[in-house]
Amino acid sequence: MTPEAHAHLAAVDPVMRRLITEVGPCTIKPRSISPYQALIRAVAHQQLNGTAAETILGRFIALFPGRKFPQPEHLDDVSDEVVRGAGFSRAKLAAIRDIAAKTKAGIVPERRALARLSDDEIVERLVECRGVGRWTVEMFLMFTLARPDVLPVDDFGVRNGYRLAYGLDEMPKPKELLALGERWRPHRTTASWYLWRAADRAKGK
Repeated sequence: MTPEAHAHLAAVDPVMRRLITEVGPCTIKPRSISPYQALIRAVAHQQLNGTAAETILGRFIALFPGRKFPQPEHLDDVSDEVVRGAGFSRAKLAAIRDIAAKTKAGIVPERRALARLSDDEIVERLVECRGVGRWTVEMFLMFTLARPDVLPVDDFGVRNGYRLAYGLDEMPKPKELLALGERWRPHRTTASWYLWRAADRAKGK
């Protein structure tokens, strides 16, 4: 993220200023993958630890020799049983099939087309996919597109990080956090990243 984000957060919020000093610069960088691939990967990671999810994704990709990642049309060439054999549940298989179908239909746009859409417009489009909720799209906005002003108020880590960083007895409710985060605009993605780091540091201690 940009130096402007750090400067803004440090100027408007002394707690953020302390976190920036202690943690160092925010390291979020955009991932150069398609929205389709990002959503498939997100579904694979749901309710699994990272190692298990990447193992399943590796098996899935291996079903399509010579390709770094299968395109939506390539899924037409494999049966449900074959895809499930990689380790996907029935629900995740259904989600993957739906994401592929909606990509071919243009509901999941290409990355270039997304650049013309607002964050809310992207959320509205992508949550039409089975297995893709608002939180998944917010992670996509933050870590694939590097959109600068996303605040995932339903995220446990962000809410708990706020509780810890600001010395509260209880986590703020999502609506409360949305109001509290107004001072961080237009750099709420960076602020969220620091709240995650606050939660991580507490675990380490």
